[in-house]
Amino acid sequence: MSLAESPAPQPEDDRPVWPAIRRGMALRCPACGEGAMLHRYLKVRDNCPHCHEELHHQRADDGPAYLTLTVTGKVAVSLMVWLLFTYDPNPVLLFAFIATLVVAMSLYLLPRFKGMMVAIQWSRRMHGFGGSNR
Repeated sequence: MSLAESPAPQPEDDRPVWPAIRRGMALRCPACGEGAMLHRYLKVRDNCPHCHEELHHQRADDGPAYLTLTVTGKVAVSLMVWLLFTYDPNPVLLFAFIATLVVAMSLYLLPRFKGMMVAIQWSRRMHGFGGSNR
């Protein structure tokens, strides 16, 4: 392949996805990583309080709930089956343990998955996030 046939250089990605995902999972602004992304448990702020990046464009919808349900269900069912076959526990105690685990995992994971979804949208310039060049 000659120099004339080489592909054009790709522009540098000014919004890399993995740092944005890490910031989103930490519930921080995907642009600066400093400001809090969520106002309440699941309410995304309109703007970052630190860098003023607009976050109101996000369209997370049912994605975080679906991911939470999937991860929580896989972990809980796998653990329940393993406990049943390994230790043969009292069914009431097993149910209490698994139910507590499911509630705790859901409450922990749901806002983090929402932050991840918003960060991916910001990084890929989806749903109106393309206006800023940070």
